[in-house]
Amino acid sequence: MRLRVVVAAALAVALGVMAASAGASSGHQQANKLTVWLQVDAQSGWPDVVAAANQAFQAQNPGWTVNVQYQNWGDHLQKFDATIAGNDTPDVIEMGNTEMTAYMSSGAFADITASKSQFPNSDHWLAGLAKSGMFQGKLYGVPYYAGSRVITYRTDLFKKAGIAKPPTSLTQFTSDLKKVAAMEKGVKGFSAMYMAGTDWYSALDWVFDYGGTIATTHAHKWVGALNSKQSIAGLTAYKNFFDAVAPKSAATLDEANPAPYTVFSQGLAGAILGPAWFSCCTGTKYKAVTGQFVMPSHVAGKPIPGFLGGSDVAVPAESGNKAQAIQWIADFTSTANEQSLQNKGNIPNATNLLGNTVNARAAAQSWFVPQAKHWVDVENGNILRTMLAQILTGKLSVKQAATTASDNIAYTLNQS
Repeated sequence: MRLRVVVAAALAVALGVMAASAGASSGHQQANKLTVWLQVDAQSGWPDVVAAANQAFQAQNPGWTVNVQYQNWGDHLQKFDATIAGNDTPDVIEMGNTEMTAYMSSGAFADITASKSQFPNSDHWLAGLAKSGMFQGKLYGVPYYAGSRVITYRTDLFKKAGIAKPPTSLTQFTSDLKKVAAMEKGVKGFSAMYMAGTDWYSALDWVFDYGGTIATTHAHKWVGALNSKQSIAGLTAYKNFFDAVAPKSAATLDEANPAPYTVFSQGLAGAILGPAWFSCCTGTKYKAVTGQFVMPSHVAGKPIPGFLGGSDVAVPAESGNKAQAIQWIADFTSTANEQSLQNKGNIPNATNLLGNTVNARAAAQSWFVPQAKHWVDVENGNILRTMLAQILTGKLSVKQAATTASDNIAYTLNQS
């Protein structure tokens, strides 16, 4: 589920070797043996889910064995690139959802569109996660599980401020935070809401909440959309929220320095926005008074759309066992297995399986980045972070900053 940057040159070389030797791919497959790459999260967190998938697959495919090889997020892409170059890929591989596009666009994964109906709950897949496995209208990755973003807050401070229940609208949340800020104004360095101003994973929630988006396609070309009426309304609302409740000193900071939960653990934040797992790191002193709720929309009673992190499983194009790989993925993402993942604190891959946890409720409305092979260059170029810093510092107006960012995004995504 982690964000990773793919080195395009290395990938291109690897895929070039793959294309040159594709005709010999079947020679590297062992008879009746399916090789599956999963992240170590599955090994330590839900080995029973893996075992259940293997058992179901082997019952349906007598004589077959499944060789599950566990990988680490830090080097799995380099290892996968090496297997592409060596014409010896696994049959199934887990990928973080932001890692998919570069490989889909380069032909590294098999098109499994025709098999979509074989995958349980495919008509109800989480929108943000399902989109990460799609490229140019074709399916290359099956949603595995997800993680959402929620508000983590100090229940003691909210209670002391007379706030009895979580807010149901952005206006109410802003009002609640102002009450907390007024109550704690004597605490040096305290912020009712700590946010890193350039954290675009959070800031763009407002864009999507107002009906905007990052970019669209027209006549086979990408067009920046952050300067649309809806996107500008969302960015303006984000600026207003930040100005009202967040520290001005954080306007140009990113979410890693400092991490929001670090500020929280120091007693300097009433609330933070981020992944649900932030609750693990709020500090021993505040563990008993740490609560969470779904970030509300500007439309009362609705959640704000949030960036949905997660993992997909895909079938490498070189696999000589594609039919069996598809069958294993179907078994692995069965309703029973997805429910088991949910019981272990994850978000299942389909809306009809969502429970009533804060994490699951937050996933009901989600968004994702444009499915473009050069999206990673938008991230690496800090186009979004620059735009947000310009807006929050007043260096440019919302419209000026959004227009510049939209133009730069379109230019970057349309590179050959």
